[in-house]
Amino acid sequence: GGPNVSTALSVREQHGHDESMHDCAPPDAVVWPQAVGQVQELAALCHRCRVPMVPFGTGTGLEGGVNAVQGGVCFDLSRMDTITELSLEDFSVAVEPGVTRKALNSYLRDTGLWFPVGTVG
Repeated sequence: GGPNVSTALSVREQHGHDESMHDCAPPDAVVWPQAVGQVQELAALCHRCRVPMVPFGTGTGLEGGVNAVQGGVCFDLSRMDTITELSLEDFSVAVEPGVTRKALNSYLRDTGLWFPVGTVG
């Protein structure tokens, strides 16, 4: 509730489009979960109620993937932004879905490593 849920039109419109050519299709509500357990509870509730779930990162996609063409609930994962594990030995890092490439590279700055654009995996 409260600051973690919005049905305001301006917020829904912000979350109803990306950088693609597709028209805005806002969700019915936007939620900002802050932990895996909250995502699980929200997903279970949406599933039980047969409400579409739309994940939202930063809105920079080019395919219209955030457009809620059937309404539903947008899961804005930007507040889940913790880097949870770094292994310099095998060059692996575990992050929550809200971690941006810029934030990751800032975190890695003193290690001599970086995460370039276009990296998959």
